[in-house]
Amino acid sequence: MGKGGDGAHPEEGVMATDFFWSYTDEPHASRRKEILAQHPQIRELFGPDPWAFLKISAAVLLQLWTATFLHQSSWLKILAIAYFFGSFLNHNLFLAIHELSHNLAFSTPSYNRWLGIFANLPIGIPMSITFQKYHLEHHRYQGVDGIDMDIPTQVEAHVVTNTITKSIWVIFQLFFYALRPLFIKPKPPGLWEFTNLAIQVALDASLVYFWGWKSLAYLILATFVGGGMHPMAGHFISEHYVFNPDQETYSYYGPLNLMTWSVGYHNEHHDFPRIPGSRLYKVKEIAPEYYMNLKAYQSWSQVIYMYIVDRTVGPFSRMKRKQSKSAQTIKKVE
Repeated sequence: MGKGGDGAHPEEGVMATDFFWSYTDEPHASRRKEILAQHPQIRELFGPDPWAFLKISAAVLLQLWTATFLHQSSWLKILAIAYFFGSFLNHNLFLAIHELSHNLAFSTPSYNRWLGIFANLPIGIPMSITFQKYHLEHHRYQGVDGIDMDIPTQVEAHVVTNTITKSIWVIFQLFFYALRPLFIKPKPPGLWEFTNLAIQVALDASLVYFWGWKSLAYLILATFVGGGMHPMAGHFISEHYVFNPDQETYSYYGPLNLMTWSVGYHNEHHDFPRIPGSRLYKVKEIAPEYYMNLKAYQSWSQVIYMYIVDRTVGPFSRMKRKQSKSAQTIKKVE
């Protein structure tokens, strides 16, 4: 792997001008085969999380109740509760939708989609079904140019080049994640997308009709601030932004895994996307020799800080690869 074009090396103290380019396939498929050959008992961890429905239902109901409770509150109170409380619930639900995109609540895929639409309700904006379409491609074609929509665009990379622009990018990163696929690789909506949209609009309209605009504003604010300059949002950067040129996926083993469906176990997740977050820690316990020497994080807040202040790191700090023939025929791993 190496830098393409005239990319600068981190030791030079200036920001790169091109992505990191890898000339090998993504590392997870091969590592998965090796681990299963050495530790076949890991297959016993595959399958749905039986507690997913109850955990999601509790978060949805608590957040919707909070929205109605705040319907006559001051805007300052709404903003404060949105940042220090609601943001954690909505980001939890966003990551529940991530879990459901891998069909990890029920064995029947359609049940997971329905639960994803339900988990979507407090987020305020329909995204569950569309997220699944793009996220599964992120797993199948990690880093592949033009397919993996998790990677920033050239426009983002050329504009976000200093502490100020990186700070703004972090605050609004949810917008970049949401809009990037629509501009670069739009997919025609289907019946499930329209169902997601209809149910979400019905919930939003009902909330406004019965409780007023402040209740809906609370949900939208909780989504926005929870996906921006927020400790939980550090996972967006920590997962695949290259701080070490020899590694393209990074795990986080800090306490926020308890609130984020263990998405921090990200190397483990990409190695075994059929294992729910509640059991991912067992992968590291069973096969520590594959993970103990990989760089990992203990603080997502620290990752955000490093991303903003390190002048050698920016949107170009991602690994990219051209689509290989083997990638064109690889089977789905979701």
